[in-house]
Amino acid sequence: MTKRALVLAGGGIAGIAWETGVLRGIADESPAAAEALLNADVIVGTSAGSTVAGQLGSGLGIDALFDRQLAVESGEIDSGVSIEAISELFITAMSAPDLGVAEKLQRIGQIALTTPTVTEEVRRAVIAARLPVHDWPQRELRITAIDTATGELVVFDRSSGVPIVDAVAASCAVPGVWPPVTIGARRLMDGGVGSTVNMAVAADCDAVVALVPSGRNSPSPFGSGAVAEVDTFPAPTLGIFADDEALAAFGTNPLDPACRVPSATAGRAQGRRVAAEVASFLG
Repeated sequence: MTKRALVLAGGGIAGIAWETGVLRGIADESPAAAEALLNADVIVGTSAGSTVAGQLGSGLGIDALFDRQLAVESGEIDSGVSIEAISELFITAMSAPDLGVAEKLQRIGQIALTTPTVTEEVRRAVIAARLPVHDWPQRELRITAIDTATGELVVFDRSSGVPIVDAVAASCAVPGVWPPVTIGARRLMDGGVGSTVNMAVAADCDAVVALVPSGRNSPSPFGSGAVAEVDTFPAPTLGIFADDEALAAFGTNPLDPACRVPSATAGRAQGRRVAAEVASFLG
């Protein structure tokens, strides 16, 4: 039997809205394909994708989740930090040729630990408001984060003994924007710091659909970036990257809560356009 994975990549508030919209749009055109994705054997969530993964695991239908993205009110707060500033931080830390990947991630971890932000409690309340249910589902959800001290990739699931709100908060703790999350003796930051997709977390799967809220030609501070990671994955993989209309909807700062509604709407339109391709891939 084929073991399928849905990989949900990082991309800020715009990414949450777009991924939800894409799934809603696929459901509009091909309910069977959408059901297959929503019931994937494994869901991997990184940063924004961890929020969507947690929402999908809540049992709330995709129509209701999409409507939440369109709601006038949300629990989101504006950090006041631009995506350009964050990208510059990553590029500076990752460009040191004499350092290995773990050491570069440790440098970013130090920045995450020393940058003034809102408190962990304030940020946790935002994440809690995003998730309709605060219990791990009885399915295979894998949520990524990075240890600030070691640069190690950490993967949480329902067997980890960590509340799902804390796992998602850690995965969404963008360095320089939100505080690292304390889990036991560790301080954890955004799972997308080293890779926005973390395809290797789905290495045990036979077929993968990846939703990536960035363009195929978008520059990446992460070396070869998500495109190469998706394209070279050893199992059959369909990568759905944000198209030009979606990228325009994201605006200049995908961390800005104001991009939520246009990003969700653009995602739904793109989901309708790619539904036949998804259905064909899933067989």
